[in-house]
Amino acid sequence: MAPILQMRSIEKRFPGVHALKGVSLEVSKGEVVALLGENGAGKSTLMKVLGGVHQPDSGEVLIDGAPAVIRGVSDATKYGVAFIHQELNVLDNLDVAANVYLGREPVRGGPLRLVDRAKMEEETKTHLARLGLRIAPDTPLARLSIAQQQMVEIAKALSLNARILIMDEPTSSLTLTETERLLEVVKDLRAHGVAVIYISHRLGEVKEIADRAVVLRDGANAGQLAREEITHDQMVRMMVGRDIDSFYQQPVGEKRPRYFEVESLRTARYPNQQVKFDVGRGEILGLAGLVGAGRSEAAQAIFGVDAAVESRLMLDSRPLQIRSSQDAIRYGVYLVPEDRRTAGLIVDMPIRENVTLPALERYAPAGLISFEKEKQGAAEVCKRLNVKAPTVETRAANLSGGNQQKVVLAKWLALEPKVLIFDEPTRGIDVGAKAEIYELMRKLAEAGVAIIMISSDMEEVINVSDRVAVMHEGRVTGVLTREETTEENIMRLAVGGQS
Repeated sequence: MAPILQMRSIEKRFPGVHALKGVSLEVSKGEVVALLGENGAGKSTLMKVLGGVHQPDSGEVLIDGAPAVIRGVSDATKYGVAFIHQELNVLDNLDVAANVYLGREPVRGGPLRLVDRAKMEEETKTHLARLGLRIAPDTPLARLSIAQQQMVEIAKALSLNARILIMDEPTSSLTLTETERLLEVVKDLRAHGVAVIYISHRLGEVKEIADRAVVLRDGANAGQLAREEITHDQMVRMMVGRDIDSFYQQPVGEKRPRYFEVESLRTARYPNQQVKFDVGRGEILGLAGLVGAGRSEAAQAIFGVDAAVESRLMLDSRPLQIRSSQDAIRYGVYLVPEDRRTAGLIVDMPIRENVTLPALERYAPAGLISFEKEKQGAAEVCKRLNVKAPTVETRAANLSGGNQQKVVLAKWLALEPKVLIFDEPTRGIDVGAKAEIYELMRKLAEAGVAIIMISSDMEEVINVSDRVAVMHEGRVTGVLTREETTEENIMRLAVGGQS
């Protein structure tokens, strides 16, 4: 079958950056091609060329075998190209139908050319039904979950008669159940002849959904894998250009004496439910559950960000009185939050200030901050964590997701943590950075830190954790040993079953 899309020898330069170095890509009708690569490999730039956002310096794009002139997003739309971005492109002050047909509203005949609302809603219903979504077209988008909003974006693509659909990290904010539903939708689109380009850092999804995987590295083609060749190790090797000895650092799995104990925790969201679990020194405890289970609320209450209805915590057999994050920091209990850009970093400040902010007194022996000491301290911890940045004066906003996560971690390492809570530690970061985060977590555990890891990535929970506590509607429904940790057991507890 002839490819519906051919991108040949695409070159693109930005000031100081050679973003695309002769990249080529082909996709056939009814095929799902995974586009893989670390952050900065050129995936987004290549797709923005196809979507009309960037103009290539050289190379050509062919659709249906003929040269395509794509000078803007409207041109891409005419060729049947639709782009579903990781950051959803929706207006939550409008309803579903208005979002699906924004700027293309059907109109009635006559001199006034009024919007044909009935037709718009009827056609929206048809597209939603194809996706298995039972939502009224007049529902305000603000009332929908992220997963439902994403389905609305796909419905919009269907309304455009999209023949080539680009999906950029479509499951990064979805639960396991929502992810499974989305993958079924992608399979259905493939069956109806849509060509899908699927960008994801979740390699388990790629193995399930992709017919082929095309890998970019440093702005160039690194190779491709047929469906039967797609393995975790092979994908990682092509993406990073080297073997990673152990992608998941081997869990120890043995039960350790209690070190940090949550004897009773009741959060404002679930005041009538009690959270109870413990973590050993040097243990990684996975905290699993569906969205809304109360995991992040528990983490924020432990760290003192949110007030708890009840909080009885013990560290090394001593009671903790945590009423604020300052109290938690004083005890050596730290949180690496889910939203690192808004809750973990001050993105307009340099790395140096982000790293040293929680411990400024260390760098101000006489009451005045020593810039040189501050710079040296930040540089040392950044080197230890392999933060990739020109200098410690680089703004945090200019770092990749993986390096931002390392900077959040760096500020706590300078304070010698006793308990570290990671909330979605690898969300939105590339495979190479993931491997480094896993290695850092295991090294911290080996140094005696008690680690709590909240994650919605089932593969991550199973492969990184020594034990797994599972939450449902504000309470822990069970704790699984290493041997008991399976997807089936986690899901049974996540929906309210008992261990």
